[in-house]
Amino acid sequence: MSEIKINSQGEVKLFDSDNSNYIGLKAPGTVSSDQTFILPDADGSANNALKTDGSGNLGFVDVTTLVTPGIDWQSTLKTGDFTAVSGEGYFINTTSGAITATLPASPSAGAIVAFKDYAATFATNNLTIGRNSSNIQGASTDSVLSTNRASVVLVYVDATKGWLYVQESNVQNLAPPYVQATGGTITTSGDFKIHTFTGSGTFTVTNAGAASGSNSVNYLVVAGGASGGNFGGGGGAGGLRTNYPSPATGGLSVSAQAYPITVGAGGASQTGPDYGRGNPGVNAVFSTITSAGGGGGGTYDPGPSNNLNVGISGGSGGGGGVLENPKAVSTTPGTGGAGNTPPVSPPQGSNGGLGTKRSGTGPNDYGGGGGGGGHNAIGADGTAGNGPSGTGGLGGAGGAGSPNEINGSNVTYSGGGGGTFAASGGAGGGGAGAPNSSSVGVAGTTNTGGGGGASRSGGQPSGAGGSGIVIIRYKYQN
Repeated sequence: MSEIKINSQGEVKLFDSDNSNYIGLKAPGTVSSDQTFILPDADGSANNALKTDGSGNLGFVDVTTLVTPGIDWQSTLKTGDFTAVSGEGYFINTTSGAITATLPASPSAGAIVAFKDYAATFATNNLTIGRNSSNIQGASTDSVLSTNRASVVLVYVDATKGWLYVQESNVQNLAPPYVQATGGTITTSGDFKIHTFTGSGTFTVTNAGAASGSNSVNYLVVAGGASGGNFGGGGGAGGLRTNYPSPATGGLSVSAQAYPITVGAGGASQTGPDYGRGNPGVNAVFSTITSAGGGGGGTYDPGPSNNLNVGISGGSGGGGGVLENPKAVSTTPGTGGAGNTPPVSPPQGSNGGLGTKRSGTGPNDYGGGGGGGGHNAIGADGTAGNGPSGTGGLGGAGGAGSPNEINGSNVTYSGGGGGTFAASGGAGGGGAGAPNSSSVGVAGTTNTGGGGGASRSGGQPSGAGGSGIVIIRYKYQN
């Protein structure tokens, strides 16, 4: 008989001496093509294993040769940065943090090193392979191992290719390194990661990346908007600074460290019962970028000597308040606060609008407050009343903010608050001014840096400023 056929995935059973147990062999459920394995003609040595030559011929191989020949594996774990020595392999434990293994300097052809993830933590804390002036895979960039259980063997070839990977296990990405970071609420948009901070926190860079991948970030830093004044001007918007949409590769460089993030609160409502100017917003901070809080809106001023009707300067200036002397016609309108204070380039905000003076002594001769400045536009001026038979003055609208798509959606930030009375807030979260003496100013929208609207009297609260926001964006893959 030249062959034995066992059909339908049947087994060859080899029983033990008392036929109580057996070892079975059978074919897989589906075989795509016929395959015959030819056994070796003699036994191997201790610690040998069967291997195939790819043509069905089986033979024995020493398993020690399956562990990279020429590598002297070091028994001491590496738990911090080090420089590798040619001919050595290292077990890397990144449990406590990322590690950089620097390749040997001035290597000769045939130099060899190896690295293995000991604790399965490379995904959390990466291993960076520092090139030490030599190329890796023909590129003048470091390599980053960022998958758990990864292991690699590198051999130095020549100055052109440098170190080449000759063995790789569980390695997903040997591309140029990119920024890696934690903190805030993290989302993705295409090849970019976005960290959004709606409250203060920490942006921690665990891998600074490289120029060949990405080692810089885009940012949007919006400060808190100011509150409106009582019977006065709208609150100025929080200062807005951004480098988006300029490419991330030309953005703000970062290093592997923790960056404290300050998200500025909006200025508190001016509650009275006495007349008062609006409260400034709080600065927002990321790295070297500080955006100034908005300036509070001016208030009612019974005479030009007190200057309470002058809007406060800030990221954007507060609108001027109403200057009114019931016994006589006043001569000076309420000045809006200066925007872009302190000055930066490009400007972080705009000036507040003018409040009006009283146009006469009649009951409807009072003026309207100026609108708070927005990032993109000056607050509008208030208008004066028109006499006993007419109506009172109207407030100036808040200046418009600016749209930004850094988070993947088109959102407008840093609109100025509206002046008293009945003035609309600027696009970008600005609150409206109160329409009458019994209503309150509308608050600026949370996390927009919008200014709050002015109230119509000292007995009603003005609108609080909206809190700011910090958004950071960077490329994390091709």
